[in-house]
Amino acid sequence: MATIYDVAELAKVSPATVSRVFNGTSVSEDKVAAVRAAAATLNFTPNRTARTLRRQSSEVIALVIPDIENPYFTEMARGVEDVASEAGYSVVLCNSDAQVEKEATYLRIAIAEHMSGIIIATADETSNLDSILATGRPVVAVDRSTTYDVDGVVMANRAAGASAAKDLLGAGYRRIAYIGGPEHIDTAAERAAGWRAAMGSARPELDLDELERFATFRVDGGRAAMEELLALAEPPDAVVAGNNLIGVGAIQVLTERGLTPPEVGVAVIGSLPFTTLSPTAVTVVRLPARHMGVTAARMLLDRIGGDTQPSRTVVLRNEIQPASAVRA
Repeated sequence: MATIYDVAELAKVSPATVSRVFNGTSVSEDKVAAVRAAAATLNFTPNRTARTLRRQSSEVIALVIPDIENPYFTEMARGVEDVASEAGYSVVLCNSDAQVEKEATYLRIAIAEHMSGIIIATADETSNLDSILATGRPVVAVDRSTTYDVDGVVMANRAAGASAAKDLLGAGYRRIAYIGGPEHIDTAAERAAGWRAAMGSARPELDLDELERFATFRVDGGRAAMEELLALAEPPDAVVAGNNLIGVGAIQVLTERGLTPPEVGVAVIGSLPFTTLSPTAVTVVRLPARHMGVTAARMLLDRIGGDTQPSRTVVLRNEIQPASAVRA
C-alpha cells in the first residue's frame, strides 16, 4: 500500500505538501497537479475517517518517554523531530519518569490539545492507552512492546544480550554477570534472556541466578548491582550492562575498586554517553536509537495520512563494537 512518502517522492514535493493537498489547505496549482497525478499513479487514496480526524487535530504529535536524561531517548527524540518537522508537524516531548500516573496525565493533555498522534515508550506493563485509542488517534509504541494492537518499533533485544555475552566469552572471560533494568520491562527481560541463552550454552555449570541482577535503568542501578556482584564469594570476571546508564554505573564502581576494564570485562548494550575510559576498553552493542525515532515517526505520519493496513512491528538490528583492549 502506497503512503504519503511514496506520493511525495514521486511528485517531488514534501510529505507536508501531500498532506495539505488532501486536507484542502492552500497549495499552488502545479503542486496540487503533481500530487494528484502521483497519487493516481500509485493508487493512493487517503482514508476518509483519518482525514476527518485530521481536520479536528493540530499539527502536533506527542512523544512520551520514560527518561529524558538518558541520551538513548534524546537520540530517539531527534529522529522523531527530524521526520515530523519535514512533514510540517511539531513535537511535544513528555517525560514520564517511568511513572504510569504521570504518563496518563500527558495522554490526557494530548487528547485535550487535539494532538494528531502519539509515539510512546510506555512507563510500565500497566500503562493504559485506552483513552487515547478511543479518540481514534494513532499510536506507535517504541522501545517496548505493549498488549495493544498498535504499530511498534523495537530493538532485537534478545540478540543484543546474546551478542554481548558471546563477545566477552570469546575474549576469554568465564564468569560473566548481567545487570538489567526492571525485570517487568520486556526490554530488560529480553536482554537478560539473550545473556542466559549464551551463557547456558557455553558455561552450563554456572549458577546464572547468582550472577543476574535487575535494577533501575539508571546510573545508580548499575552502581548498586555492581557492588552486590563484587561482594559475592566468587565475583564475576566480566559483566553485561543492560543499558548505557547501567554501564556507566558499573564502570564507575569497577574503576573505584581498581578493576578498570579489561581487568574485568564490560559489555554495554547501548552506546556509553560518558566515561573516563577509552571507548576501546569496553564492548558496545550499538542500538540505532535515532533510526528508531525516524521509523516510528514515519509510521505515525502514515497513519495520520490515512494508512489502514494491519498494525505491524518493526524490529531493528544492533551492531557490536568489540573492545580492542586485551586482558592482561
